[in-house]
Amino acid sequence: MNKVIIFSAPSGSGKTTLVKHCLEQFPELAFSVSCTTRNPRGTEQNGIDYHFITPDEFRQKISENAFVEYEEVYTDKYYGTLKSEVERIWNKGKTVIFDVDVQGGISLKKYFGDQARSIFIMPPSIEELERRLVSRATDDAETIRTRVEKASEEMTYKDQFDEIVVNSDLDEAKTSVQQILNNFLHQ
Repeated sequence: MNKVIIFSAPSGSGKTTLVKHCLEQFPELAFSVSCTTRNPRGTEQNGIDYHFITPDEFRQKISENAFVEYEEVYTDKYYGTLKSEVERIWNKGKTVIFDVDVQGGISLKKYFGDQARSIFIMPPSIEELERRLVSRATDDAETIRTRVEKASEEMTYKDQFDEIVVNSDLDEAKTSVQQILNNFLHQ
């Protein structure tokens, strides 16, 4: 059976770090590159970090039913998972690993059902999450405030995931997700 692993979390919870760790530990995994209409940040590259396309191109793909899931986060700021991306990975005999926001994670779990293991990465507290976002130094104060408010709301959805991992200690969180993946991939 083709499988997928879904990682979701509020921004700043350590989700991307844990996904990268899993990709290093499990050669049978392949990262699903999402589509977005936002501009690249920092060193992000098209086709590696995201497929960067215009809002019109994204809407065209919606009309073609090309997405497993998508959402318009802000006006003309879309994110989505292409069906072709999932098929590309499965055709290589690999398991798909997703790094998506909370709503995307819920949608993917509904779509894939028993083929999916969904993992919610919890920050130890809202205060710690805010500290992490500030120390990243990638966002202004207003953006951080918005992300913290969104995180509080997103944490109310944690029970819609198969697993919840609290990332208060990175090494412990890495061990926890490795155990979850081992159990799911080898069942």
